[in-house]
Amino acid sequence: MISYPNIDPIAFSIGLISVHWYGIMYLVGFAGAYLCGMYRAKRSNGVWTPDMVSDAIFYGALGVILGGRIGYILFYQFPAFVDNPLILVRIWEGGMSFHGGLLGVIAAMFFFARRYNKHLVDVTDFLAPFVPIGLGAGRLGNFIGGELWGKPTDVSWAMIFPNDPLQLARHPSQLYQFALEGVVLFCILWFFSQRPKPRYCVSGMFLLFYGIFRILVEFVREPDIQIGYLAFGWLTQGQLLSLPMVLIGVGLIVVGFKRQVFPKSGNATS
Repeated sequence: MISYPNIDPIAFSIGLISVHWYGIMYLVGFAGAYLCGMYRAKRSNGVWTPDMVSDAIFYGALGVILGGRIGYILFYQFPAFVDNPLILVRIWEGGMSFHGGLLGVIAAMFFFARRYNKHLVDVTDFLAPFVPIGLGAGRLGNFIGGELWGKPTDVSWAMIFPNDPLQLARHPSQLYQFALEGVVLFCILWFFSQRPKPRYCVSGMFLLFYGIFRILVEFVREPDIQIGYLAFGWLTQGQLLSLPMVLIGVGLIVVGFKRQVFPKSGNATS
């Protein structure tokens, strides 16, 4: 068993204001996406400008925050929301959903695409390779906060999380997600999009591989206590929400390579 590092989730405090590592990880994700977007924009032959990248990150941030919060309440706290709708604005209690954030980002990119007269999927194809930076940073934030841990296990790298009331050795599933949803997914999308790809394919690759990685990790991640398993003693809400991503991702890739439309999307380095 490996000792949990037990990092203080509060990075620093200024007076009565405490800045948590989880919040800093969000900033790291947005900053990383911005820098990568600027790098790709310089190689897009003017299809993407610095102002467009800045606006896209701003729109995306709004989509992540609003969609992530609303999605968490609807997907994971709906009965409580029905009893007390005000829990939607009680953000200090925590609770964000990736799937809700994804829907929020898609909605935000719809408005961004309309503003700049771009095809929605050209926008998502350009931005998709940068998203894993935020996903990986967010999972590190979960790990530092000692939350969203895995199931009990006897593997040699198991950890006991201080916030776990049972104090059991568990899978550090946050690190699994950091590795798969962050590092591996970033590498797949970055190198896949190095050369021009047909419209839909980069977005499809993101949906496909995120969905696969999330489904796999859910097998060793503790399900949300208020929901538990949905069926079969193993199906979780995260898996149920990720399965459509896999199917849609495959569909987008098939459509993309079948149509062979190569728009000026700026999703390549040359």
